[in-house]
Amino acid sequence: MPQSATANILTVLDTDFKGIIEEWLGRQVKEGVKRSDLFSDAESRNQNRELLKAFSKGVRDGVTGEDFDFDDNQWDDLRAVLADVSRERVNRGVTPTEMATFVLALKTPLFKRLESLQDVDQGVLIRDVMLVTRLVDAFAIYTNEIFIVEREQIIDRQRQEMLELSTPVVELWDRVLTLPLIGTLDSARAQEVMENLLQTILERQAEVVIMDITGVGTVDTQVAQHLLRAAAAVRLMGAECIISGISPMIAQTMVQLGIDVGTVSTRSSIRTALSDALLTVGYVIKKTEDQ
Repeated sequence: MPQSATANILTVLDTDFKGIIEEWLGRQVKEGVKRSDLFSDAESRNQNRELLKAFSKGVRDGVTGEDFDFDDNQWDDLRAVLADVSRERVNRGVTPTEMATFVLALKTPLFKRLESLQDVDQGVLIRDVMLVTRLVDAFAIYTNEIFIVEREQIIDRQRQEMLELSTPVVELWDRVLTLPLIGTLDSARAQEVMENLLQTILERQAEVVIMDITGVGTVDTQVAQHLLRAAAAVRLMGAECIISGISPMIAQTMVQLGIDVGTVSTRSSIRTALSDALLTVGYVIKKTEDQ
């Protein structure tokens, strides 16, 4: 009966599992991807152990002849461990190149042990080396795919957090809210701004909203349309909207672009906008008399 294509690979994995882990770690050091600044030796060794254990199980159960598919159920353990390791490494700042090189470093210890097997025909050795190459390469490619997905999720989460931080709705006074806008105002951020603002109007029963654009560098047609749509939504909620921070340059730009603010109140500074807002809700700011 012909020998299984994975027999020799499983032999070296089973007989020198710990030795492969240690040499794998050594190769990572030589390749400059061990990242001792981010992971302790114990953490690195544990990650290697769990990955190699899952890899061995996949080789044992998931290779038919010389064919395999990393999407098969037999590779579930490896995919699960990869997801955990990739998430941890993304969070600590490992790059995609370092992650791929970290996996590819497994080839050398496997090749060396296959070569040292006794009474192995040269043709069989070449077959084993080619199969290991395909397995580890597929392992590395899949690792990079998972790594990129994890990194994109982190970037998206950070983007959402930054949006929330960059669009705070502040209650200046009873029934008076202000929304200080800083930076650029694209469609995605404008939608976030509007949803956050309308929800706060409902929660605080606000009657006046001041949208301050002092920190907005450029007001073009798109930005102006976003502001006017937000102002219209505020009015539909039963509140009055005042846009403050209209500088002479922004005013000239809006005129040149033919942007009509319609019935939306505009003020040059948040101070004057606040004064008008307080009058609307029945308050007056006045200087105290000298005692």
